[in-house]
Amino acid sequence: MAAESFGDEDDRPNVVVMMVDDMGLSDIGPYGSEIPTPNLDALAAGGVRFSQFYNTGRCCPTRASLLTGLYSHQAGVGWMTTDQGTPGYLGRLSDDCVTIAEVLQQAGYFTAMTGKWHVGHDEGGMPKDRGFDRSLNLPAGGVHFSNQTGSKGNTKLFLDGEEVAKDDPMFAPPWYGTDLWVRQGLKFVDEASQKGKPFFWYCAHIAPHFPCMAPESTIAKYRGKYMKGWDQMRIERHARQIESGLIDPSWEMEPRPDVIPAWDSLSHEQKVRYDDMMAIYAAMIEEIDNSVGKLVAGLKSKGQLENTLILFLSDNGGNAEAGISGRYDGDHPGDPHSNVFIGQCWAHLNNTPFRKYKHFNHEGGIATPLIAHWPDRISPKSDWIKTPTHLIDLMATCVDIGKAEYPEQHGGVAVTPMQGQSLLPLLNGEGEFSDRPLYWEHEGNAAVRIGDMKLVREGGNGKWELFDLAKDRTEQNPIDDPKLKQAMMQQWTRWAKSADVLPKPDTLKKKRNKKS
Repeated sequence: MAAESFGDEDDRPNVVVMMVDDMGLSDIGPYGSEIPTPNLDALAAGGVRFSQFYNTGRCCPTRASLLTGLYSHQAGVGWMTTDQGTPGYLGRLSDDCVTIAEVLQQAGYFTAMTGKWHVGHDEGGMPKDRGFDRSLNLPAGGVHFSNQTGSKGNTKLFLDGEEVAKDDPMFAPPWYGTDLWVRQGLKFVDEASQKGKPFFWYCAHIAPHFPCMAPESTIAKYRGKYMKGWDQMRIERHARQIESGLIDPSWEMEPRPDVIPAWDSLSHEQKVRYDDMMAIYAAMIEEIDNSVGKLVAGLKSKGQLENTLILFLSDNGGNAEAGISGRYDGDHPGDPHSNVFIGQCWAHLNNTPFRKYKHFNHEGGIATPLIAHWPDRISPKSDWIKTPTHLIDLMATCVDIGKAEYPEQHGGVAVTPMQGQSLLPLLNGEGEFSDRPLYWEHEGNAAVRIGDMKLVREGGNGKWELFDLAKDRTEQNPIDDPKLKQAMMQQWTRWAKSADVLPKPDTLKKKRNKKS
């Protein structure tokens, strides 16, 4: 739909999608955290919260699914950014998909992107090539400071597809990423206003992804606060989740896995080390929250807040990479020259009360917060939107509220139909949101959800387990129903074949992409 169809008074809503990287379900105040997040609290209080919104369990696939409204394999990014020679594993956005930016751009929107791209960045695959009018982005992630060194220190920064220095004066260095991505995005919003267009802004934060680092003044606030340890703090988060209505008290909290030591079994020196690691991570969450405050204040000052749909979510569950010990390297861990991973012990806290972590298709890997705020259309609700929803629904939502047309062809290539449906009926209570199955696959981990029944598998050769999520969303008590399991396995396989999950590449290249 062309921009001129709307005339000079284009009052269609703006859309901001802010996604954070490697943050667990319970890491922000509205979902049970002890970390103060007043700006996210206010966003939730003035909007709505989803209790069963899903991502794909990993960074690249989530970004592909969010941007295209397809399951990630259909968009060419079933794994990471390595081309493995099959349609579902191209390692970049495929030619037979379109992005939200491409669709809304054709409908007259100004489109902008800041932060982490990570869906292929070779020539022809940059944000500018996929519908974004303006962009300031990293090809992948890992950079938090303009003067960062270490394994991510040489990562390049791109403005509208052209490499720029991270310390270029136009970015007012030294900067911390959560501030830069919002500050630059608000400049893009000004350009949209000058053109008289509504805008779509995809703000993809790098925080709190490893290497974990934050301003020292923020980290200092949290040192000592995690000496309670993961066992006690998990109990406290769980209690807050029950009190808020997010978690049913009848669901059994996932027990601490045997490989994770009891906090009380650690030496004082070990506790101090772990405390400092989590203090760094908590500081990153605070800086994310500060960025939300700057976003809201900036939109309000420009007269854009009331008619802007803001969506806040995470790309996967908390990250257990680096195992039990995590990593705690550098002369001053948490500074721009250090290398910190919080590891599995704290990831178990991040994902309270669920099983597993990033990579997996159990709830701990795929459940994300989703906060939606839109003063013109959403009335604040004290309860939760409990309908199962997914990244695939964001394209349909943008097409709906932007009065856009999802194309049948793009660049002479037939486009895969979008897989989701608009969230608008759930946001404003008008219209119907139909039940449908949801599917997952990543690195052999797999799941299908039909109603409240979920079939999930750990690894390509793993055993399928069946759960009734209405009674057991923490996936503690598998159901013995061979007939239903078989039917759901067959349904998942039919989907996998139709969605380019299968066939798998002959040899999955396990040369790990260090930019994940």
